[in-house]
Amino acid sequence: MTESGRKLILSYYVSIDGKSVGPTNGMRGVMESIDDEAQEDEYVRQLWEAGAFLMGRASYDAMKGFWPVAEHPSAAPMNAIPKVVFSRTLDSVEEWGASSIASGDLAEEIARLKAEPGKDLFAIAGDSFQRALIAAGVVDEYRLWVLPAAAGTGTALFPEQDGPLRLR
Repeated sequence: MTESGRKLILSYYVSIDGKSVGPTNGMRGVMESIDDEAQEDEYVRQLWEAGAFLMGRASYDAMKGFWPVAEHPSAAPMNAIPKVVFSRTLDSVEEWGASSIASGDLAEEIARLKAEPGKDLFAIAGDSFQRALIAAGVVDEYRLWVLPAAAGTGTALFPEQDGPLRLR
């Protein structure tokens, strides 16, 4: 935990060359083809550790119709755990379980959520949202899931990293 209470964990799939996973760079097929039950079990176990999933509007829009009807092992925690959608344009997020909107300053909203009691917060989707979290300096821990393929194209999670990250 951080001094302010809960910590913010950024959980992110990347290719071995550090690019984001998405439908436009061919990595979606690689991600879906992983047949490592132990890795999948670990990912689902970690999802259950979350007190809330944080995401931007675009990710919420993409996932709200998928997870409620999905039969994937990740569906249970994705549907059961509250979601906080960061958006200045949405009026409601009623379509997907216990979801709420955070529309204020990103760093202030994250500080407020960290100060609340409960399990840690997981940022789970969206290149621009996750890069905004990194730029704001609010990420306490990175959990990178490295896929066994080079994307070649895609968004780098740390495009302007000027120093080493501390590994644990």
